[in-house]
Amino acid sequence: MERKWWHDKVAYQIYPKSFLDTNGDGIGDLRGIISKLDYLKSLGIDIIWLSPIYKSPFVDQGYDISDYYAIAEEFGTMEEFDELLAEAKKRDMHIIMDLVINHCSDKHEWFQKALKDPDGEYADYFYFRKGKNGNPPSNYRSYFGGSCWEKVPGTDKYYLHMFAKEQPDLNWENEKLRQKLYEMINWWLDKGLSGFRIDAIINIKKNLDFPDFEPDAEDGLAACYKMVESAEGVGELLEELKNNTFKKYDAFTVGEVFNMKPEELPEFIGENGHFSTIFDFCAQCLSDGEHGWYDAPEIDFDTWRKAILGSQLETEKYGFKANIIENHDEPRGASRFLPKHAQNPAGIKMLGTVSVLLRGIPFIYQGQEIGMQNAKWNSIDEYDDISTKDQYKAALAAGLSKEQALAACGRMSRDNARTPMQWSDEANAGFTTAKPWLKVNENYKAINVAAQEKDPSSVLNYYRRLVALRKSDEYKELFTYGRCVPAYEDTDGIMAYYREDENKRVLVVANFGSKEAQIRLDGSVKKVLLSNTNDAEKSTVSVGASELKLESCEVLVVLVK
Repeated sequence: MERKWWHDKVAYQIYPKSFLDTNGDGIGDLRGIISKLDYLKSLGIDIIWLSPIYKSPFVDQGYDISDYYAIAEEFGTMEEFDELLAEAKKRDMHIIMDLVINHCSDKHEWFQKALKDPDGEYADYFYFRKGKNGNPPSNYRSYFGGSCWEKVPGTDKYYLHMFAKEQPDLNWENEKLRQKLYEMINWWLDKGLSGFRIDAIINIKKNLDFPDFEPDAEDGLAACYKMVESAEGVGELLEELKNNTFKKYDAFTVGEVFNMKPEELPEFIGENGHFSTIFDFCAQCLSDGEHGWYDAPEIDFDTWRKAILGSQLETEKYGFKANIIENHDEPRGASRFLPKHAQNPAGIKMLGTVSVLLRGIPFIYQGQEIGMQNAKWNSIDEYDDISTKDQYKAALAAGLSKEQALAACGRMSRDNARTPMQWSDEANAGFTTAKPWLKVNENYKAINVAAQEKDPSSVLNYYRRLVALRKSDEYKELFTYGRCVPAYEDTDGIMAYYREDENKRVLVVANFGSKEAQIRLDGSVKKVLLSNTNDAEKSTVSVGASELKLESCEVLVVLVK
């Protein structure tokens, strides 16, 4: 494998709106991010991914971009963004931005021009299609509910939007549009950006026949991703995108890729793949409900373990995936992947260890490093997220009570990950001096950065040790390029794997069960590298031991002879 500058890096996702507000308007800003670069450096972060900060009406929290060349005034100015780039560079850190090019905002200049002349040049930047027999062109349900087709005012045409109606899909078959997108991407890379996280990118290739599909719910519609799955040739578009932009700059790219055909993995992340890496969503997909959040299954430990380890073995053949526990589109991992008895600091450290030491590029989401959890939501009115409101309606339509629908949203809503970052036990968790745009999780007095900074055994300080181990001179090579070999797969409640190369063999072993577990080693303990219950130096595990005793929620990282 050709070695790349990003292979041994650790990334951190910032959701700017919820990170830190410095001007007292209740919304996080670029100045807040700049002020916390040293905090992120102390955590061992190399790459910072910013969720969208472009000019936007914020129908979908900035994923509806009205000007790709402007910073939203809610976040600050272009001068402040340039300062952020410069300050990150001083600390040997890289900034990547969200790239949202499947769709734009209906307030974007291109779409406004298309509406003024629905038969003109700009209409072909989008998918304007005539309806059928007084109905939309096809029966697709958007990701946020309702038809994917919206009437173009004053015409017999509709435009396609796979997300909200305010997010019209861009027509990637139009070469002129593609060139404009490439120019924009290169403009940001010329500024000094190190790359992009690429949003919903598989959706850019449509089946241009827009065929109807068998309805899959009472509304008579079919999920729009079925059309995406029926389309061929997305790889050609992705290669053109890469060759016209990222490749010229040796940029780091991480794709948000769903609905990929399994055999296409090497094309996406292989030696000359479309992207540097793609996110591994194998665990997150385990709670996909058949019809929505209201019938989302609970995460089963055995299924979760099998999914993670299976994905590791599959990915290793071709390249790296980006490993996550949570992100801005998912509920908090501590509340989702840990059994009830493990939803405590020890369990949170255990989950973090298993994720960060996997083969691949670790992405830590803001607040994960202090163990932030799902909030308690008392009413649908407390949510801001368009998707959550749609899922609440879907649950009610399916016959659930308001309490049941609210409980489903409380478990699965992405607003759980968007509550403000908990910096201290001061008002509003130290996030803002004003009313925050989204409510603060009420547990902020117990879970916050300031308290954990002072506690050597806190989740935060454990994460620092964990990341430091991964990046240490002695073990960086192993944790970056070493194989991942599943272990103890038949042992109840145990998640374990070896990271090994020609020189070293390290066992990562975690007890997700509620009782003590005994593990017989294949070999013996040479050194304890990390423990979530003791300092490694004070570990009760003796050198030369051929057996390990693990308390419930205990994880050990052990160099094995």
